[in-house]
This record gives sequence, structure tokens and C-alpha cells, in this order.
Amino acid sequence: MSFLWRLCQTYRSWSGPIGKATTPPLGSLNRYLTLSTQKRTSDFNSFVVRTNTCGELRSSHLGQEVTLCGWIQYRRQSLFLILRDFHGLIQVVIPQDESAASVKKLLCEAPIESVVQVTGTVISRPAGQENPKMPTGEIEIKVKTAELLNSCKKLPFEIKDFMKKTEALRMKYRYLDLRSSQMQYNLRLRSQMVMKMREYLCNLHGFVDIETPTLFKKTPGGAKEFVVPSREPGKFYSLPQSPQQFKQLLMVGGFDRYFQIARCYRDEGSRPERQPEFTQVDIEMSFVDQAGIQKLIEGLLQYSWPKDKNPLTIPFPSMTYAEALDSYGTDKPDTRFGMKKYLKSKDFEAFKKFAVNHFNQEVSPLFLKTSGSGTSPLTKLLREEEKSALISLMKVQEEDVLLLTAGDHKKACSVLGKLRLECADLLEARGIVLRDPAVFHFLWVVEFPLFLPKEEDPRELESAHHPFTAPHPGDIHLLYTEPEKVRSQHYDLVLNGSEIGGGSIRIHNAEQQQYVLEAVLKEDVKLLSHLLQALDFGAPPHGGIALGLDRLVCLVAGAPSIRDVIAFPKSFRGHDLMSSAPDYVSPEDIEPYHIQVKRPEVTDRKDVRSVICETESSEESGLLSLTKTKNP
Repeated sequence: MSFLWRLCQTYRSWSGPIGKATTPPLGSLNRYLTLSTQKRTSDFNSFVVRTNTCGELRSSHLGQEVTLCGWIQYRRQSLFLILRDFHGLIQVVIPQDESAASVKKLLCEAPIESVVQVTGTVISRPAGQENPKMPTGEIEIKVKTAELLNSCKKLPFEIKDFMKKTEALRMKYRYLDLRSSQMQYNLRLRSQMVMKMREYLCNLHGFVDIETPTLFKKTPGGAKEFVVPSREPGKFYSLPQSPQQFKQLLMVGGFDRYFQIARCYRDEGSRPERQPEFTQVDIEMSFVDQAGIQKLIEGLLQYSWPKDKNPLTIPFPSMTYAEALDSYGTDKPDTRFGMKKYLKSKDFEAFKKFAVNHFNQEVSPLFLKTSGSGTSPLTKLLREEEKSALISLMKVQEEDVLLLTAGDHKKACSVLGKLRLECADLLEARGIVLRDPAVFHFLWVVEFPLFLPKEEDPRELESAHHPFTAPHPGDIHLLYTEPEKVRSQHYDLVLNGSEIGGGSIRIHNAEQQQYVLEAVLKEDVKLLSHLLQALDFGAPPHGGIALGLDRLVCLVAGAPSIRDVIAFPKSFRGHDLMSSAPDYVSPEDIEPYHIQVKRPEVTDRKDVRSVICETESSEESGLLSLTKTKNP
């Protein structure tokens, strides 16, 4: 079937250079901490030897004797040094008089990034030497005593050169990378948001924080799971890809409002913006409908939203899965920009090649005037009434362009959706602002299909979400006759073109759940006998959602990758470059688990690690270029 897309309209007003996704500088970190902890600044100095942090001192502290601890960031002419801690920067005056020769020697000879403790008096900087770019720029510390707490050897990179380092190098020396102002901001922002979420859920709405096991059993369907050997021959645990079954069992157990900052595991291999281990804000409620879950999440995000960002407006707009696919070619549309574009003729040739090379799909541009005339070859094939119908259907304006493709509806939509994003990449490279990372557009996508045809065998069905999702009330009759047409009570939350959350109302009837597993999905119900039995013992209606915490914080912080909001992430290939994990285990350690391991021919451990690091470095570089414009 054919599919038409109104793609382009003259972009009449230029908004200036495209805004890049940059992480706030240290001054922003300081302002954020000040906003969020105005009444608790002194708490930063409880239980420690310092009296103040480097970033909190101001002119109001003049004359006070203070003790500071931090890292030497910069030294100038043996006269000044900049001391840094998590809270900010401050200038320290190195004493020049002979009576303080030992202090001068220590502060002048200590390598950059050494850890020191200084005690001195807060004084004003000389007139004309103030630094308005530093929150502490009006004052400095006149040192009396100093102690070298730990000397630093030569570093593999400068801490301040955050954007100049390759991601592989940053991950190999992650403990150094964490000192940067950007990583400090990202992880503290994450901590603040999580704390506000806990407060909203527990204190304001009566949720119970419950931990669930990380050693479980294999779950049918869904993402691939990691397996863990046990000491019983032939038996393995699985790391759960989510707490899905546990959260439903908690509803059966009467804990009608559960949440957890949950660790999840998926053996998904090399996928951009994914980690083998990740974190979800996992939520489940009893006696709730879809509208209730959506209202809860909107309130949760509004309550936990950072104070240094523009406030959220709720409720979020909603769109059906069919509408999203028809209008944007994807079920996670980026609604920060519409179809307003200004493209050149050569761009359309590039789009046509892109569609053929990446999707084996022909795409043709169709240039239509509101008068009904047109300049593309395709217009000659259309009758006048067909042109008028297209203009009316697509609401064509002067100088608009339509892209036309033919074939399977979902595939055609997907191709055009990808081309839409390619257009955005192209125009942003020319300086047109389309996807401002400081703008946040949330969108609910609802009424997904309950089942989808399997790629390997379209005659069989698989769950679009997971096998516990309840059918739409209006389509229950189709479940037993035409299951492929059933809509689900599944809902996704999308932010700026990225899915940050997904959930559903669950099947709470054991008979219906068994039918879905056995008759529709052809799964072995014995694997889920415990859940089916629980549903038979008075399970309440229930539903929930899981927010991807890593992806959410990544977008809020304006970070280029989710690895920039995780303290110790894995690489693109799932490796820990810092510790060289995964690593070999000795035959003695493996023996109790009754398994045999086929080792690679390369046996030299250093050679293996060097190969891994080289591969990671090249792959990470490719990943950065791949995701640079895809995830602003």
C-alpha cells in the first residue's frame, strides 16, 4: 500500500546556531547545589576535618579562619593555586615570606591533582583582580599552614579536558573521570532526583520500597537473560531483566503500592544507549487504571524535576500507537520539531540513496504547489483530482514537499520516520535549531497492539510488551478469535524522541493469563506455574510502569550518552575497561559448578587485555560518531 508524508515547509525564520548538548560548568553545579540545599550547607562539613567546602566561601566569610581540603587544579607562577572539591573552586595565595618557607615549598612542589589540606584566612582579592566567572571570585585564602595528604603521579589526561578524552580512555580511568565537574554534576543531579522520587512515592503517596531478588529463574519471552551457574549439576539461576513477576506477586500479597530503584540485567550485546546492567524506577499499584498510572508518573516527574530546569507542565499530551506511526513513522516520536524544513534538491537524492542502502526501500519526493501544479516527475502521473485530494489530505502549503513510498505499512512508516530524523540531522548541521536539549517534550503513547508477528515466522505471534499485559477492554472478544487485532493496555512515556518508561495494566485472571501463554504465545506454562497459581488465589486488578532512570537523567542533564550518568558503566561491548571484566576464572573456581569452559587460543592475559582495549577504543569512537546527533 502507498504511504504519503508531508515532509517539508519553508523554514522562514532562522533561530541562530544550533544549541549543542553541553553539561553545565562547575558554576552551574554550585548554583544547583545551592538551590537544592540552601538550608543545609553546613551539612557538607559535618563529621570531617574541614570547616568549609571550596565552593561555598563568599565575601560574607571575610576574616574567618577556615580549613579546606581538595585537589590542586592549577598553579600560577608559584604565587597562587586553585583548590577544587566537589562543591567548587577557590584561589589560595601561596605565602612568600621566609617564615612560611616550608608551606611555600609544599604548595609549589606538590604535583597537580595532589590532595592537600590548607588552613588560612578569607581575604578580599586586590581591586581589579576579582574573577566574576567564579562564584568565589571576590575572595581568596591567605594560607597559614598546609599539609600534603597524598601526592599525585603523572595523569593519563587532564581532569578539565572532559570533552577531549576518548570514551574508552575515560572509562579505563573512571575514578579520574569522576572528578570532572561534568560527572560531578550528572551524578549529583541523579541523586537529587532519586531522593525526590522516594519522597514523593513514600512520604506523599504511601508506597512501600521493597527489594526483590536478583537470582531468579529463566523467564519465557522478552530480552535475553544472563545465566548464573549453581552448585547443583545442570541447574542455573537467571538474572531478572526486570522485577516484573515479583511486583505482581507483591500485589497478590497485599502490598498495593510498591516501588523500587531496581537493578535490571539484559544480555543484549552491542546496542547503542543500552547497558547490560541498568536501573529502573519500578512501580506497581493495585486497583488502578491506565489514567491513574499516568497521573502518578506526571506528578512524580514534576515533583522530582531539577530546580535549575524549566518547570514541567502537566498533564502530558497523549497519542495512540497508530497515530504516532502514521504521523511520525515511529512509536517514540520527537515532538520538539514538526515538518518545517528548508532542503535543497541534492538532499532528496541523498535521502533516496539512504532509504535504499539502509532499508532496501524506494522513496520518491513529490513537489506540489497549492495551485495543483508540480515539478517532480511523479506529478505527471497524477490526475488533477488526485492532486487536489493529496493537497487537501496532507494540508499542503506553498513550497511543501511530500515523500512517497510503497510497501508494508509499518516498514514504510519506519523508513519515513528515519528520514525525518535524517532531515533534522542535516538541518542542524546547517545551523537551524530543531532539537534544543534544554526543551523537554513528554508524550504518552497508548493503545499498542497486544501481539506482533514474529520476524522469523510471521504466522506466529509474540508479545509486543510482555506476556502479562492485559488486553484493551474493547478488544477482549478478539483475544479468542483474532488475537493479532487486539489492542493492549500498554503505555509508553517518550521524552524528546527517546522512550524513558513503559508499563501496562496486567492480566489478573489466571485463566486468561494461561490462555495467552499457552494458546497464543505457545509458551511452556510450567515455567510460570507459580504466577498462575498466585493469580488464582485472589489477585487484585493491578498495573504499573518502569522508568529508565539512566536514560531519563541523561536527557535531563543534556549528556551525550547514558554512560555519562552512570558512575561505573560498561562499554559498548559490555566490558569494564577499568578492571578488564569479564575476566578468566581458574579451573579450580569453576569446578564446583559442574560446567566446562572452552578457552580461546590466546592464553597470554596481557595480550588478551590489550586486544580488548584496542577493540573497545575503536568501537567506542565509532559509537560516539553514531550517536552524536541521534541522542542530543
